[in-house]
Amino acid sequence: MPVLAELVPMLARIQEARQHVPDASTPVAERRAAIHRGMDQRAAMVARPAPPVTVTDHEIEVDGGSITVRGYTPERPGPLPCHIYVHGGGWWLGELRHRDAVCGRLAAEAGCVVVSVAHRLAPEHRFPVPVHDCHTAVRWVAGQADLLGIDPARLSIGGDSSGANLAAATALMLRDQGGPALRAQVLEIPVLDLTAGRQAVDPGTVVLTPEELAANVEQYCAPEQRRHAYASPLLADDLTGLPPALIMTAEYDILRGDGESYARALTRAGIAAHVTCWPGHVHGSHELTAMLESAREWQARVAAFLRAELAA
Repeated sequence: MPVLAELVPMLARIQEARQHVPDASTPVAERRAAIHRGMDQRAAMVARPAPPVTVTDHEIEVDGGSITVRGYTPERPGPLPCHIYVHGGGWWLGELRHRDAVCGRLAAEAGCVVVSVAHRLAPEHRFPVPVHDCHTAVRWVAGQADLLGIDPARLSIGGDSSGANLAAATALMLRDQGGPALRAQVLEIPVLDLTAGRQAVDPGTVVLTPEELAANVEQYCAPEQRRHAYASPLLADDLTGLPPALIMTAEYDILRGDGESYARALTRAGIAAHVTCWPGHVHGSHELTAMLESAREWQARVAAFLRAELAA
């Protein structure tokens, strides 16, 4: 189907904004701050506010520093299951506040505590540092069940875009290094192969271009490391022992093939994997719940999957 009509004005604005983004000669911190200002405005405009949940930040130690994780707890008796969420942003962008609405709504609708991870960002912290940050965060969550009001036997992980890459890699690392076990993984618009070329998409619908993705990968991961399973989960030799997966892709997204290929690979390994391609959507449009009924359906599908997989 054509790109959703509601998205056409936004796509035009994105094309215009590309003319004013600071170029690569601008220091990373300055470029990041400029883009984050735009992300703040977008988050305030395009997502429905979350239902009331209790929001609490925790500082946790990681190798070489510390990171913040933010918990979103719905008003219901516990202990509750817990979903660990990893934000996208090309591994070098994104802050916890940009996903407050998504995480708060997911906590309320899925009936679980959601813990969002502020992993350290590239290029200051390149692969595999962000994967280790997420791995440490999951293990911290499992060890703080009483503090968080959760059942550590009912954990899942997920994320969007580069966050989905980190979530899939963390699931592999947890399997390889003795857990804790995960009940499920949710991978939304995931990038899962850092070595791949990408399918052509109508230039008028591109939110993430191949050139932008390549620049993000270059900042995150050295060429000689890109075939490692924790960098490119799609290239892992062994996908057995992973949790069931819900994979969401967008019709007009250069990453669509990554999600579809990973679902097939998981299925071959005996892992239950369901992939849905959302017609008319572009990269990141699943966040536009104030604009799109189908974005609300997308997020409701994620919540329903987690309710089922994390049931007692």
